[in-house]
Amino acid sequence: MAEPLKVLLIEDHPIVRAGCRRLLQSRAGTEIFEAGSGAEGFALARRERPRVVVLDLNLPDGNGLAILARLRGEIPTAAVLVFSMYEEAAFVARALEGGALGYLTKHDDPEALLEAVEAVARGARYLGHSVAQKLALLSLQPGNDPLRGLTARELGVLDLLGGGAGLAEIAEALALSYRSAANIAAQLRAKLQVRSQAALVKFAVETAPARAARRAAENTCSIGSSSVG
Repeated sequence: MAEPLKVLLIEDHPIVRAGCRRLLQSRAGTEIFEAGSGAEGFALARRERPRVVVLDLNLPDGNGLAILARLRGEIPTAAVLVFSMYEEAAFVARALEGGALGYLTKHDDPEALLEAVEAVARGARYLGHSVAQKLALLSLQPGNDPLRGLTARELGVLDLLGGGAGLAEIAEALALSYRSAANIAAQLRAKLQVRSQAALVKFAVETAPARAARRAAENTCSIGSSSVG
């Protein structure tokens, strides 16, 4: 007999949690665990070792993205499906870059939850219709996007600057000389038309969500609801 598919719901709203439970119970061979907070969810995840964690990003005891990072660090075998009210591309991108295998919004069709759980349980990525469409459209947007003219190396330097790294740390991280790192920073200031290193760092911090969203968009293979094996 096949082992049951263990699914952990981490959701603080009892009504939403009950609705998810009813949907998942319609799938034969599913064992469901529930938690109303991040702390309770961690305790259950460590004890039960679920195959899938359905995670709300808005929990009373912690930032959902931080909880995602901790889940991925402590229980790497668990596939995390974010189930959130947030549809903005930046939230989706950060969740995917943080290790979530799927992202579903509470505006998606209820049956999509079953599809998403099935997909991530077998290791496939799943994006709900609305967020997949937004990410795909984001990758197609023309116009005055200052990031479009940057090379992969320059974007990498921006990511490190946005994360608080100095030029010496960037040089070490990218296996460059300090002079090369400084030259790339100078090229970035010229391309982005910012006058100082401090202004470049500010730009790097402020555009971090946009860069993350664009990377996620470029990795998205379908505009509609999608599961990608």
